[in-house]
Amino acid sequence: MVADRRSFLCSMLAAFILLNPSSVRAQEKKTGPELVVAAAADLSTALQQIGDAYQKKTGVKVKLSFGASGALTQQIQNGAPFDLFFSADMDYPRQLIASGAAEGKSLYQYALGKLVLWVPADSALDVEHKGMNILLDASVKKIAIANPQHAPYGRAAVAALQHAGVYDRIAARLVLGENVSQAAQFVESGNAQAGFLALAHAVAPGMTGRGKYWIVPTDAYLQLAQGVVVLSRSQHKKEAAEFLEYIKTKDSAELLQKYGFTMQK
Repeated sequence: MVADRRSFLCSMLAAFILLNPSSVRAQEKKTGPELVVAAAADLSTALQQIGDAYQKKTGVKVKLSFGASGALTQQIQNGAPFDLFFSADMDYPRQLIASGAAEGKSLYQYALGKLVLWVPADSALDVEHKGMNILLDASVKKIAIANPQHAPYGRAAVAALQHAGVYDRIAARLVLGENVSQAAQFVESGNAQAGFLALAHAVAPGMTGRGKYWIVPTDAYLQLAQGVVVLSRSQHKKEAAEFLEYIKTKDSAELLQKYGFTMQK
């Protein structure tokens, strides 16, 4: 008798769960699709927070893989299973579109990046007032930049040095990070005395109070217009397009601005 009653109660509970819309939605959130996103290294803080907020809102998990935009482009061309690609420029997404690896209509410029010259907080170099001139100081033995061959911020750094007329004088002292995050690690660890970073890195929580910086004038390098695109191999194009729409919202824009990005005018 007791066993029959337990069986009846279990059946009723199962029926309630199946028929209750809120329970169904909760279950859907737990088992929602996972978006795999390739993203430029300068987004390591901002996009992580955007992805977390999006998962709480929709139940869709956003798994992020950060690196140099050029290196990620190569991975995508070689068949890496990403759903979206956030580049630190617009050229790499356009290359993917041209090769058929990305959806042309999805291309969207989500932000403009900024380049800074950064030194540790205990450095005697007055980067905030002297800017690029500190690189000529005898104490600066190594200068970190992202590899310009596949990192837009590295190309911007080289352009800025050339614009200032100091590139030839300091070129032998450049140390190349695989991406702008690694360039930040070089200078933060003391392996370089100064480094060109994304403003997004300089203002990230982990860097606050650990350094001082000078924002490189934007007329010294080509605009760092940053683009996102849905990839052709994605198995979740609907969800990828929905996440891209979330990137266009006010909440996402405010978070990007918090970390040093500016929006397209």
